[in-house]
Amino acid sequence: MNTTNRLFKMYIDDIRNPRTYFDRVVRTSQEAIDFVRLNFCPNYISFDHDLGEDDTSMIFILWLIQEDMNNDGEIIPNDFTYNVHSANPIGKANIEGYLKSYLTQRTQKGNK
Repeated sequence: MNTTNRLFKMYIDDIRNPRTYFDRVVRTSQEAIDFVRLNFCPNYISFDHDLGEDDTSMIFILWLIQEDMNNDGEIIPNDFTYNVHSANPIGKANIEGYLKSYLTQRTQKGNK
């Protein structure tokens, strides 16, 4: 799938449906991992934190960051942006903190 000319958006939430158009809706962290493994990392992701039982978006985020580090910053697009629509304030802060920290560090190191 070629996304070079448009924004590809993914929505991660176990229950809610997005209010606007998203190219891909995933319900679990494993479904998000499987999508990225088989395709690519979207330019934009909207995250819910709690994905049912013991599943959270943090599982996907930690995997995604590790994959990006292992592949010299080639997994997460340079124009990557995100939103956290979670109602869990601690989970929201965790997602934002991990992503902001990693993306800032990657930019400072010159890795995309």
